[in-house]
Amino acid sequence: MSTTEAEDYKRAAAIAAAEEIEDGMRLGLGTGSTVAHLLPAIAARGFTRLRCVATSVATERQAADLGLTVEPFTSLTALDLAIDGADQIAPDGWIVKGGGGAHTREKIVAAAAQRFVVIADGTKVVDALAAPVPLELLAYGLPATLAALGDTAVREGAPPSPDGGVIADYAGDVSDPAALAARLSDTPGVIDHGLFPPSLTSEVIVAGPDGVTRRALA
Repeated sequence: MSTTEAEDYKRAAAIAAAEEIEDGMRLGLGTGSTVAHLLPAIAARGFTRLRCVATSVATERQAADLGLTVEPFTSLTALDLAIDGADQIAPDGWIVKGGGGAHTREKIVAAAAQRFVVIADGTKVVDALAAPVPLELLAYGLPATLAALGDTAVREGAPPSPDGGVIADYAGDVSDPAALAARLSDTPGVIDHGLFPPSLTSEVIVAGPDGVTRRALA
């Protein structure tokens, strides 16, 4: 798949997801190249009462530039809908996110939403999850945290997370994502990881050569 084709498919998935938005909703906006196509698709619908929260500074800036109302995630306790991209989507519904380093915020927003919709091009659909799994770590005691995790390295050249955490990647076995998610969560110093369980996602929208497909998960 060429870069141009991939961008066209991302845009198609984004447009399909934007159709699920209704004016007056409380909407969570994810981060990444697919969400970059989602924002203009939302703006084109001309909503006037949409309340948005963003998971990254880049998303917030792009959304504001397009005329969307973005507010801090402090005045809302719940969201009607959240839409975000993915790095990997497995057949059983497990998802890897965090290539952009905002997975902690993305998971908070997804969990706060009544419905969480994942959008992607077909290259993100995999037979099984594989390393790396993004991590956000505390800077305090970082060498000890890395030693406890094993098979983990700080991402070279990566800026801190939106909240100042250290971005790293776990490169070990991902064959049992549920067990790995539990181990990562239980390791002191891990703020959060990029494994999203099937129970968190309501629907996956994927675009490819055969068009747009939808798959309900929850």
